[in-house]
Amino acid sequence: MAVRKREDEVFPNAADIDVGASSHWVAVPRHLAEESVREFGAMTDDLNAMADWMLACGVDTVALESTGVYWIPVYEVLEQRGLKVWLVDARQMKYVPGRKSDVQDCQWIQKLMSLGFLRAAWRPDSEVCVVRAVARQREVLLIEQASWVQRMQKSLVQMNIQLTEVLADVMGMTGQAIIRAIVAGERDPKVLAKHRDRRVKATVEVIIKALTGNWRDEHLFVLRQALAMYDDIARHLRECDAELQTQLRALGQRNVDLGKAPRADSKQRQEFEARQTLANWAGVDLTRINGLGLAAVMKILTEIGPDLSRFANVKHFCSWLGLCPGTKISGGKVLSAKTKRSANRARQALKMAAMSLSRSSSALGAFYRRLCSRMDKPSANTATAHKLARMVYFMLTRGEDFVDKGQEHYEEQQHQRSVAALKRRAAALGFEIKLTSVPA
Repeated sequence: MAVRKREDEVFPNAADIDVGASSHWVAVPRHLAEESVREFGAMTDDLNAMADWMLACGVDTVALESTGVYWIPVYEVLEQRGLKVWLVDARQMKYVPGRKSDVQDCQWIQKLMSLGFLRAAWRPDSEVCVVRAVARQREVLLIEQASWVQRMQKSLVQMNIQLTEVLADVMGMTGQAIIRAIVAGERDPKVLAKHRDRRVKATVEVIIKALTGNWRDEHLFVLRQALAMYDDIARHLRECDAELQTQLRALGQRNVDLGKAPRADSKQRQEFEARQTLANWAGVDLTRINGLGLAAVMKILTEIGPDLSRFANVKHFCSWLGLCPGTKISGGKVLSAKTKRSANRARQALKMAAMSLSRSSSALGAFYRRLCSRMDKPSANTATAHKLARMVYFMLTRGEDFVDKGQEHYEEQQHQRSVAALKRRAAALGFEIKLTSVPA
């Protein structure tokens, strides 16, 4: 068995923490302390005592296993105390037989860290983490609000009030007015149908038929409670929106010109102001990229922030998103090139944006449809999301503006590439192609 030399160590003063819910096991190099492994509690005083002990031992780098959310307070305390913390993926060090105890686990990870076998995961800056926490809370509230809308629809259907058959959006202007009138005590279908907005396609007679049902007290009680929960979540959503706007305005360091603003009383003014706030923070307007709407840009920026200097190049960024082909190769043969599964929220936003390009008349829309003709739609969606990720990276790192050259320019470019490929193929076979125009 080979003996490890101190000269082989990349981080000779590195420690490791095996994170747990109620206690944390810390391993430091044997040359720094006689007692190289200690257990600390999960309270704040215990975390400060842990940091004091590691600083007294001379530790400068700490490897921290990303276990649930238990690592977050440990990470923040150690970072505040001046230690360099590496957040490492558990998949890089698991599946080692014979190391099932906490003591052996933390010693093994410390050894891997000292030899430089681990890679640090990327975590955004603290200011981005603050905005991200509020944005994720807003997303949770939206999902919860949607569940209460489904409960309202279920109560209506159980009373045979077929509101979903005549309205595209039950919680639109007409739908909310009718539901609130029902909760207030109105039961006459003709009176309820008067809340119909002129833009609703269904006629008054059809709406009256849909609102004729069996009014049962138990279902009305559930409807009343669900509407109250919907309104309460809406109030919390407004608080989240206000907090997000406050934080984003504080982060805006630049003033990006988005053109003439809409009128103050128009519906587009609120969306324009949100775009302006995000553009001032990022330095560029990412909504100019086809497919990236305001919601997608909000999710991308709140997840990764505008500073991508942590990534060496665009390939590293796309690999972190999980949008690059896999490299499962054995014996020179590609066994699989599927992209890895990932719960990355920025990745999900880019894939949703790619899906929205199916009917776009832009160059990106033509690119997506061309890929769909060559491969299955999920693969085309991933490839288009990869292209969007590259555009986002270049806009954020170089400050470039996105310019859409249109579908016709893209198709002409592909035509020229096809002709050039045919010429090269003919030359390889000993022929020469001469182009002649053919009437349509």
